[in-house]
Amino acid sequence: MSLHTPQTIAQIAVESGVAKSRLPVSTLLILGFMAGAFIATGFLLDLHVINQLPAEWGSFSGLLGAAVFPIGLILTTLAGGELLTGNMMLLPLAWFARRISAVSLLRNWFWVTLANFVGSLAIAWFFGHMLGMTEGDYLKKTLAVAHAKAGADFFHAFISGIGCNWLVCLGVWLAIASKDMVGKVLGIWFPVMAFVAIGFQHVVANMFIIPAAIFAGQMSWAEYLPNFIAVFLGNTVGGAVFVGLAYHMAFRSSGLTQDQA
Repeated sequence: MSLHTPQTIAQIAVESGVAKSRLPVSTLLILGFMAGAFIATGFLLDLHVINQLPAEWGSFSGLLGAAVFPIGLILTTLAGGELLTGNMMLLPLAWFARRISAVSLLRNWFWVTLANFVGSLAIAWFFGHMLGMTEGDYLKKTLAVAHAKAGADFFHAFISGIGCNWLVCLGVWLAIASKDMVGKVLGIWFPVMAFVAIGFQHVVANMFIIPAAIFAGQMSWAEYLPNFIAVFLGNTVGGAVFVGLAYHMAFRSSGLTQDQA
């Protein structure tokens, strides 16, 4: 059989959370940088696909952009990376199963957040600003997306963050389900495409698009901070509660809960 059962997926996810909690800081920083850069590159590709599409195409142009965005999570999952939003599901699962401590969970999140931010900024600065890939002909679209993200009030950004990471973590969940590369790619592709097409907010993706507007001199860091907090919290709930806790509660009788290692 080419697929794991949901119960087995939950067990693998717990073990993954345990393994991630034990990674040295140097590894978290390297892999976190890579994941931030991968997600930013996916967003950059999205912008370049949709930038010149005719306005009368409406939401179909958004769908085309969303269809290429998943390359970021595909690279993170298959090539190797530490992505905050996925870890918002995997580490809590291990914590719910009493396999890791809350300190280990927060340690991972702290360093991965920092590394994802640096990786995303690197793409926004070097590719977006220095090479002009988010400015010039692309600036109007960059600003439209960035202002839409940062312009949402706290409550709407928070709820949008929940929807986003519910889908992203389900993409990670489906990737774990498959035993082959094609299955993993397809498992990731559709949930991630869905969150982008819907317009939900992803904290790491926003680490690229809003700073890109800031580097263009059109927004400020003060405008970005409230969005970061709201989307971070929403993504946390979407991953830790709507996926991690939900599946922990569903399968906790399957031997997931063990003494803390």
